Amino acid sequence: MQRFFYLILLICFGSSVQAQFKVKVVITQKPEQHKNEQIYLTGAFNKWLPGDSLFKLKSENANSESFIINNVKAGLLEFKYTRGNWPSLESTKDGRLEAPRKAIITKDTTIYTAIEGWRDDFPSSTASKNVYLLSNDFYIPQLGVSRKIWVYLPKDYSTSNKKYPVLYMHDGQDLFDEATSQGRIGPLEWGVDETIDDADKKCIVIAISHDDDKVKRIQEYFYYDNDESKNVEGKKYIDFIVNTLKPYVDKHYRTKADKDNTYMAGSSMGGLITLYAGLNYPHVFGSLGILSPSIWQDYGNINKEITKKINNKALQKQRYFFYGGGNENRAKPDGSFVRMNDDVLKTVEQLKASKAEIKVLINPEGRHGAWYWRSAFKDFYKWLTIKNKY
Repeated sequence: MQRFFYLILLICFGSSVQAQFKVKVVITQKPEQHKNEQIYLTGAFNKWLPGDSLFKLKSENANSESFIINNVKAGLLEFKYTRGNWPSLESTKDGRLEAPRKAIITKDTTIYTAIEGWRDDFPSSTASKNVYLLSNDFYIPQLGVSRKIWVYLPKDYSTSNKKYPVLYMHDGQDLFDEATSQGRIGPLEWGVDETIDDADKKCIVIAISHDDDKVKRIQEYFYYDNDESKNVEGKKYIDFIVNTLKPYVDKHYRTKADKDNTYMAGSSMGGLITLYAGLNYPHVFGSLGILSPSIWQDYGNINKEITKKINNKALQKQRYFFYGGGNENRAKPDGSFVRMNDDVLKTVEQLKASKAEIKVLINPEGRHGAWYWRSAFKDFYKWLTIKNKY
């Protein structure tokens, strides 16, 4: 009986005990600029606060600075260096932001690092010269608000008479420029402009900014009310793109306006609303890029929507690109825990009955954020342009 009691204790409590380690990070080299300023460490361990006073590095000697992170769980550790705020993040030697530094922790560890540059020593804008402001306050009558919209034009647009496909994208702040991006772990942009600059086949990109209030952004990207969000505006937002914005773009730019040359792409909540747009406007959008869609937040509404739309023959002539990351884990609204890529795979299986063309990319190391969507967008754009005729 006593052995049985100890076994029960082990089952109940043993699985909740996870090994924790001490990780020391050391900077062995840094730029001469700002060499006497305080450096901070930021990561999930301090909720990505860029100037946390509890995470100041200390000088070891004339050539190095260090900090010890205690109670690090086994697995992936990500971190960045700042001088106290997001504009002063570390950068490459030519001024571009990189992904967070990574290490797989299995024991007490020392990590040696070198800082090549500081982001605020370089021009704030990283947008290519082919990105323009379509409007600083484009009116959205369906929502009663005005919104900033950018347009990317292929570099030969002004010197040719070509017509181009159009890709509509959400979260426009994050697509072209570190100066406007608002990522959870710093201003990482997707590099959409650079990707298309380097591609053989070009398209126009229309990038719609989201509301600066993140709660309102979520309201705007939900298609149906749910237990957490009421009076959502996703239907009105997509109606705006289809019936107000697209006619404007087709009138003012040289576009190929047909379904086969009209695309949409987005990530997270933007990925979710993109999927809804594809299902409800299959005669408008021929190809959809759905990156890390927030299906977990939608209370099963998207799966009900697929069930309703699955027999629409127009879906058979659509193309869907799904991306998910193996490390995109979230707590669902009902308190359960989900791996987001499992939701993606489940939804893809359901959508297959439509006979639409579907491509699925799962990055086993992928997490939820702009750095991974930057890479996934390159894969999406390559897939998009291989088959579609320009």
